[in-house]
Amino acid sequence: MGSALSTPDTAEHLVGSFVGDVSIPLSSDFWQKLLELPFDAELPSQRLHQACQLLVQNNRNTRHLAKILFHLACYLQESISTSGVLQLVYEKAVNAVYLTSVFLKHLIESAQDGDVELYLSLHDSESIPKNILRDQTIENLVMRNVLNFIASVDVSPNTYFLHLELLNFMIIAISTQLLCGPSPGPNDVNPFLDAAMAQDSHLVTSVVCNLLLNYITRPRVPFNRASYSIFYDRSQNSVLKRVGSAAANIVLLPFSYLISSSSEGSRNPIADSSLQVLLVLIHYHKCLVSEGYSVLKNQVSASSDSSPKDNTYFSDNPYCRALERAIDCELDCVDKEGNAHSDQHVKLPFAPLFDTLGMCLADETAVLLLYSFLQGNSTFLEYVLVRTDLDTLILPTVPWYKERLLYQSSLGSLMVIILIRTIQYNLSKLRDVYLHTTCLATLANMAPHVHRLSAYASQRLVSLFDMLSRKYNKLADLRDGKLNIAENNSIERSSLVEDMSAELQIYTDFLRLVLEIINAILTYVLPQNPEVVYAIMHKQEVFQPFKNHPRFDELVENIYTVLDFFNSRMDAQRMNGDWSVNLVLQVIIMNCRSWHADGMKMFTQLHFTYEQESHPEEFFIPYVWQLVLSRCGFEFNAGAIHLFPADLPTKKLDNGVVRNTFQNDDFD
Repeated sequence: MGSALSTPDTAEHLVGSFVGDVSIPLSSDFWQKLLELPFDAELPSQRLHQACQLLVQNNRNTRHLAKILFHLACYLQESISTSGVLQLVYEKAVNAVYLTSVFLKHLIESAQDGDVELYLSLHDSESIPKNILRDQTIENLVMRNVLNFIASVDVSPNTYFLHLELLNFMIIAISTQLLCGPSPGPNDVNPFLDAAMAQDSHLVTSVVCNLLLNYITRPRVPFNRASYSIFYDRSQNSVLKRVGSAAANIVLLPFSYLISSSSEGSRNPIADSSLQVLLVLIHYHKCLVSEGYSVLKNQVSASSDSSPKDNTYFSDNPYCRALERAIDCELDCVDKEGNAHSDQHVKLPFAPLFDTLGMCLADETAVLLLYSFLQGNSTFLEYVLVRTDLDTLILPTVPWYKERLLYQSSLGSLMVIILIRTIQYNLSKLRDVYLHTTCLATLANMAPHVHRLSAYASQRLVSLFDMLSRKYNKLADLRDGKLNIAENNSIERSSLVEDMSAELQIYTDFLRLVLEIINAILTYVLPQNPEVVYAIMHKQEVFQPFKNHPRFDELVENIYTVLDFFNSRMDAQRMNGDWSVNLVLQVIIMNCRSWHADGMKMFTQLHFTYEQESHPEEFFIPYVWQLVLSRCGFEFNAGAIHLFPADLPTKKLDNGVVRNTFQNDDFD
């Protein structure tokens, strides 16, 4: 470094030639020297950053990114096809994947205004081995070999780090999605994602299967692999120093798991990276233009009556389809009609998958995987529903509930408490009608089937009605007050009526739904829920204002039928002194045995079904990438992200100075 001259085979010279403006032929032995560098020389972060900047300037003419990707694909092919692969082959492949990842990441996040141009095609004058590339594009060749390795080579101490680097490479290669808008459009450029989608169904099935098996089996980092000196070398002449602080996060990822004794026991680098890659793949939606429609013409022509969204559609996602068709490998491979399942099905051990999800549900990526299975895979949904230990998936959520110690709480009571707490938080903070409706619908589905609801859960249910009723009354009074003020202004009065009536109607619907939930419990399972009876008796005054309300009167009448029955039993008990909680409960429990619902008005039992929205990708794609970036172990240039609003942290290079000039001969 510094003023010392670099010999042709040193890291500085080779990297300098790679990022320079002279195109190096694909057949040159330069590529082997570059990709097999031992990287025993330091390359500070500022130098690396400047090298990446030079590649951005020169790649259009040199096509060096396409060439290094081609040679990477060849290394992977050698790692897959050679019988009895030597450890050196894997180590060279790890070097190649890592070096390629560093420069590919910088090229992607350096795109201007989301315009990704990686120049992945080779010049016509380039001599290309036809037996390797054939009719494929560079990106298709690379993705095919990366996916082939993941699908066909087991994770072992010898292959562990290559698997991990390939998963990191996958995340970087498909991160072009970050440069696109939140709603997929026909002009989005995602070459590596599209190449992954274009692979044959057998490879897709194998990849999905192996990524899920990685997640389930959670392979351990091979501590005793002394041969991986490129990752850990006591002399410190290692790969960790070749990138300095600017890009070292990529290769430091495994070690963030190893050196932290306080990290979660469920964290595992291969498992976590496999899940991150899988989530991006299954939620990708490529937007295509309908035949005969031109996006470009419509952008130019302002007189067009049709919008681009009306003339686009989404292509099928083979990875999503493979996950939805996954079956339990521990059962007979025959469907309900007696037909044998083909090899095109992902075959997984559902029991370990169920247990792993339960162990990892504190992580949102695990929750999203569980949702994807339950929403899309009817076979796994049926498996979950017949399990007798559903608490495996639900009870891990308990530690975050800090408001009250929950003693001897049943699973049903816990779910009611958490759903009501979510509703209360949503009303005060988020104000998301969709979340509110979903939680209430879940409670309504549970209501006719709850048994032994706890005292606290019962109290929270009645308190929820009380809270909503107060909000409803406040809105009604506010509306009436504003209408009186605007009495002489018909336009303002009409606008106020429309605005406030809409919000009032929402709370009317919420109140009615809560009353229907309480009614369902009292109508169908009252004898099994004395604590609910106690809760409505304790706060019976909150129902009084709604006895004559046209939307609520029949439901409230049922509640008063119950109140009248139990109040009369209480009055019949001659007591000297005050009633204690236990004595009241004893009377309720005793009289529950003689309770009959004959006097109750019967309503149609509520049953809500969940349907995913027609365009879920507008939520899931940004959400998945926020999860990935928060967990993948390396940062992405926030200024380049268009997929979702991103923070823009201010960072400096090692010496706190950003140099604007950097010449290629600094490497010579």
